[in-house]
Amino acid sequence: MQEQEEALSATAPEGAPETPSPAVRKGIVKERVGTVTKNAMNKTVTVKVERSVEHPLYKKGIKRTKSFKVHDKNNDCKPGDLVRIQETRPLSKTKRWRLIEIVKRAE
Repeated sequence: MQEQEEALSATAPEGAPETPSPAVRKGIVKERVGTVTKNAMNKTVTVKVERSVEHPLYKKGIKRTKSFKVHDKNNDCKPGDLVRIQETRPLSKTKRWRLIEIVKRAE
């Protein structure tokens, strides 16, 4: 019993970070919240996601935006809606996100 514990402790150096197993890494899914800008395509909407970044030299907050093509299977979204999206497998050439929920409808 003691030999097994010594063998296990000898395999990993002291203080080394444990690497997660592939199953654990696979469970991490990116989610974003953004605003719908276009819904002209069938079952696809364009969503703008805004984030704040600090300027590296001047330390001022800057807004950065990125647009994603999102799969909307029921064509529910309208421009101005606040939506939650999730990364998924490639659905087309540019579409890699799917709609999870509509957080707030446009007025």
